[in-house]
Amino acid sequence: MEADTIAVAAAAGKRVIKVAAICGSLRKASFNRGLLRSAIQICDESIDGMKVEYVDIEQLPFVNTDLEVAGTYPPVVDAFRNKILKADSVLFASPEYNYSVSAPLKNAIDWASRPPNVWADKAAAIISIGGGSGGEKSQYHLRQIGVYIDLHFINKPEFFLTAFQRPMKFDSDGNLIDLETKEKLKKLLLSLKGFTLRLQDGKS
Repeated sequence: MEADTIAVAAAAGKRVIKVAAICGSLRKASFNRGLLRSAIQICDESIDGMKVEYVDIEQLPFVNTDLEVAGTYPPVVDAFRNKILKADSVLFASPEYNYSVSAPLKNAIDWASRPPNVWADKAAAIISIGGGSGGEKSQYHLRQIGVYIDLHFINKPEFFLTAFQRPMKFDSDGNLIDLETKEKLKKLLLSLKGFTLRLQDGKS
């Protein structure tokens, strides 16, 4: 369906920004994953020229260079790397574990940074929901990692969401239901779209 949508837009002469969405939590009802589902829906319904695709990292093995044979990667790793390579930008949903990013997310980042680094020169944005700080420490650590792997993060707006606020912003399945938060998420997506276009136009 996504490929068909992009093909139709291309045929109509429309430019479509492809965003790879990655969640650092593996829980099915994760609030961070719920934010990404909402981002996909917002783009489909109200942001023209931008398509968000969820990219699963659950099946990736632990980084181990013994798995690299003659410059090739295991099929699941290769498929993940190709999705990042083909994306115009990246949207991270980063929960905070011990003041840092989660182990699954760091593992995915490390696999995609193996030669050739497929993160390089892409625009990126971060969203998170967590305890009292809303995941801000994980976001700032992810920004530090981004310096080395050559990701370009938008600076504004920042998106931190404190968990378990009343009234609850998510339903029992982890879906975002708060309209004000959805509007904040939309503003971040529009900022990511604009920054991605500026980066790409600067290269042409």
